[in-house]
Amino acid sequence: MNNSIPLSSVPQLTKENYGKWSIQMKALLGSLEVWEIVEKGYNEVEAKEEEGLTQVQKESLRKSRKKNQQALFWIYQGVQSYEAAWEKIACATTAKQAWEFLQNSFKGDEKVKRVRLQTLR
Repeated sequence: MNNSIPLSSVPQLTKENYGKWSIQMKALLGSLEVWEIVEKGYNEVEAKEEEGLTQVQKESLRKSRKKNQQALFWIYQGVQSYEAAWEKIACATTAKQAWEFLQNSFKGDEKVKRVRLQTLR
């Protein structure tokens, strides 16, 4: 894990800032070289299947697992002060799942904000 990013500089999700937060988190996760695992996920295998993998495949799986855990850690850091969001992702087992839970939860809110802005113009 990259320890050069202070936890205090991680963007914090609130009720009102999902759009901005998600852009900042994508940049942060990209800089840590873990955004791809959030966006595309990875194929987890069961222990029985893992035994049959080649050494190269095992190493690739190990790297994917590590990147997933790093990404999940940073996503958790970004929602720690927003209890409702934390509850939505607490059961996620992958970073992709956590991101999608948040994305789906806030999609409606973002649409409502855009409609309000358009009616104010």
